[in-house]
Amino acid sequence: MSTPSPFDKTPGWLDWYAGPSRPRFQLPAGAVDAHCHVFGPGAQFPYAPERKYTPCDASADQLFALRDHLGFSRNVIVQATCHGADNRAMADACRRSEGRARGVATVRRSITDRELEALHADGVRGVRFNFVKRLVDFTPKDELLEIATRIGALGWHVVIYFEAVDLPELWDFFTALPTTVVVDHMGRPDVALPVDGPQFGLFLRLMQEHENIWSKVSCPERLSLTGPKALGGEAAPYRDVVPFARRVVERFPDRVLWGTDWPHPNLKDHMPDDGLLVDFIPHIAVTPELQRALLVDNPMRLYWPDEVA
Repeated sequence: MSTPSPFDKTPGWLDWYAGPSRPRFQLPAGAVDAHCHVFGPGAQFPYAPERKYTPCDASADQLFALRDHLGFSRNVIVQATCHGADNRAMADACRRSEGRARGVATVRRSITDRELEALHADGVRGVRFNFVKRLVDFTPKDELLEIATRIGALGWHVVIYFEAVDLPELWDFFTALPTTVVVDHMGRPDVALPVDGPQFGLFLRLMQEHENIWSKVSCPERLSLTGPKALGGEAAPYRDVVPFARRVVERFPDRVLWGTDWPHPNLKDHMPDDGLLVDFIPHIAVTPELQRALLVDNPMRLYWPDEVA
């Protein structure tokens, strides 16, 4: 009997890309995939009854196999909405990583200090607040602010996920958060609009005026209208997203992160090749110095500060 591949998939419409390519871009030593997930396996870690979608299983072993295949050294595993506030799958993956993974949890107001401390021991260093209305039900902002205040005592940060059209109404809440704040995927800009236009300009202003706010320049596959095809030579995949991500990297080089978003939950149009996603990086961080800041220095400073000289 042949040995199963670590990339063998669980049947389901949300399965990830089979046989990810090896990137042409060589990642710097110590690179961190700073946004990825684990799902289940559902038989061990059941999905939340209130979930808006049901993913395929995507285990810690499969994530770590992808990490090694692409050339990353570490992962930041972000709790996804399909598991709700049950962080067991994410925490288990962090524990099994032998210190090579950190976690971002979803928690409720009812969580005890002892439970927060246990998550910290597992490797959790942040909490995620999701404002994408098609994915989650509304959580009162006073509850979120209370959580942010409590986790600040542990040195954790807040990760926020929202869509660009909602930034004006969320501005006051985001800027009142008392911790470092990390924005998922540049706040999901509409890349059909100008990079110098008012919508993206408002996001850049948010980062310019508030030095505690960071951004992930990840998930071009969720933002692109042109799709993954690189038009020969050194052309960029997801080329319509490049000007937006490059603008953020070049203006805020010490406050940016990047991640694969594997296994790409709730995508319907196409499943991205994770090797091709890595090849997107040198088009948005165009010098070795910017690449090292994006992939090594910044995530290490945020998630493994005790290892930073």
